[in-house]
Amino acid sequence: MNVSEAVANRKSIRNFLDTPVQDMQLQTLLEKAARAPSGGNLQPWHIYVVNGASMQRLHTHLSAQTEREQAAYPIYPANLGEPYRSRRFKVGEDMYSLLGIPREDKTARFAHLARNYSFFGAPAGFFCYVDKTMGPPQWSDLGMFLQTFMLLASEAGLATCAQEAWATRPNAVTSFVGAPNEQMLFCGMAVGYANPEAPVNSLVSDRDPLASWATFL
Repeated sequence: MNVSEAVANRKSIRNFLDTPVQDMQLQTLLEKAARAPSGGNLQPWHIYVVNGASMQRLHTHLSAQTEREQAAYPIYPANLGEPYRSRRFKVGEDMYSLLGIPREDKTARFAHLARNYSFFGAPAGFFCYVDKTMGPPQWSDLGMFLQTFMLLASEAGLATCAQEAWATRPNAVTSFVGAPNEQMLFCGMAVGYANPEAPVNSLVSDRDPLASWATFL
């Protein structure tokens, strides 16, 4: 698989098989992903891997956490304007349509959103943290690291889903992984094998045409 194929094939998977992923494979992919660009070579990512038995311990730990938490950061800007609001709305409606959940069925929609906190059934995953002293340039480094990992995972036959939703559970996750106080949770990453029979996995989000966002001078 070349880079163009990996980019075209990568998408967010929200239903995984229970087929195990080996720690060694995750280690190899993470080591390769660390070659992602990093301004000043700061390499600001801190990764906490959960797999196998630790995944089960995480599920048990989270089920005991009932306290409502404040998100580590605003995932979306307040008063999201156009065209961004419409893009977000459409991909959500496309996803729920594939799931067969109508807009008025709030209970079913919230139940699906809650699957974020089980990594959508993935057997493996990791949490990405960053030092609280870091700023937007270093957050962009995290994005490049995560994208590099996802493309490498696609090449290896694995499926992924980057999940900022985990940022709404910072205390519960941090108490489990043991991250120090100077680090903050940025996102989670589900890793595993896509369930080919799950309709939600056929979702491919739209991309606007080049002319709408690129200007050649």
